[in-house]
Amino acid sequence: MKKILLLQTSFIGDVILATAVAERLHAVFPEVQIDFLLRKGNEGLLKGHPFLREVLVWDKQAGKYQDLFRLWRKIRKKKYDLVVNLQRFTATGLLTALSGARFRTGFDKNPLSFAFTHRMPHVFGTTENPVHEVDRNLSLIAPWTGRGKAKPRLYPQAKDRKSVPPAGTYICMAPTSVWFTKQWPAERWVELIDLLPANLEVVLLGGPSDRDACEQISQAVKHPKVVNMAGKLGLLESAAWMEGALMNYVNDSAPLHLASAVNAPVTAIFCSTIPAFGFTPLSDESRIVETPLTLSCRPCGLHGKRACPEGHFRCTEIPAFLLTLPFIVK
Repeated sequence: MKKILLLQTSFIGDVILATAVAERLHAVFPEVQIDFLLRKGNEGLLKGHPFLREVLVWDKQAGKYQDLFRLWRKIRKKKYDLVVNLQRFTATGLLTALSGARFRTGFDKNPLSFAFTHRMPHVFGTTENPVHEVDRNLSLIAPWTGRGKAKPRLYPQAKDRKSVPPAGTYICMAPTSVWFTKQWPAERWVELIDLLPANLEVVLLGGPSDRDACEQISQAVKHPKVVNMAGKLGLLESAAWMEGALMNYVNDSAPLHLASAVNAPVTAIFCSTIPAFGFTPLSDESRIVETPLTLSCRPCGLHGKRACPEGHFRCTEIPAFLLTLPFIVK
């Protein structure tokens, strides 16, 4: 085994969780070249990653299938020994099937899995028997690495830490999500912030598209030390800020996995989705908070929805004070 390619062209959180596969492969095959294929916009996550030789980028905006053809030719030329497809979609299934690799592994739910040499079941766990997404991903390489464990990891560089305040003097919050029903409402974030000690700075994190929402929260609070950093930090910079925070408050969304990847303390708020789906935090210090209500409509979907299907959004009814102690008092 000399060359391995990992394919994960989905969202930021999916790429972060896929890094556990690179960690496990490197632990078993320290001399093997590992490359990673992702979608344009996510490549900043893997800058400076010590176990990845090359990051291949699929630019869907430049012509989805035209760029896919370019990548296929490049993959064929590299003559990989193993291609690991971490997705269940046709496009990456096509790249895997036609990669020319001796071994091709992926989930059985991929439409082109019949052309893989190894197919693994994609199974969601239950509340009684949860299966984490990382474990699902690691099952794809188990025929070569065994059933060992690994955690996702990112590697912020010194330049990513330049503006980070002294560790333990601030709290980070990532109050937004791509999916509306995954997002704890803004008024509840305001309530939480105003319950926090006034001597601690509260830093709001997010991408450029989250800046306005974070600004509305920062303007609504009474807390004297709230800073809106949404849109001002790159992905690894955000991870570096989370790493030094006394606590990170997040939704069931990408920032949750950023915290896991730098082993930062994290409190994860689950609204319409449930921990049993397998996207829970993996930090040594982590907590999950959910509504105490029993709701027949929860979960309403794997990824959340653009609006509450029932119109009441009761899955967000989580008292803010439950998130404050003992989470920030050590």
